Amino acid sequence: MGEVVNLRVERKRKRRKQDAVKATEQRALHGATKSEKSLEEAREERAKLNLDQHRLDTGDRE
Repeated sequence: MGEVVNLRVERKRKRRKQDAVKATEQRALHGATKSEKSLEEAREERAKLNLDQHRLDTGDRE
């Protein structure tokens, strides 16, 4: 004989899997959270400042 399966548990498992797939699609569709965006902007600004601080002035640009 086969294994006894609780249908309620199987329905919940199937629903969780569907929800996880949908959540992944929504994250891709809507992008990053506000905190992730602000963190990325801060990192970019810091990298830009760091690069500008290491720039050599030759006097050729006038």
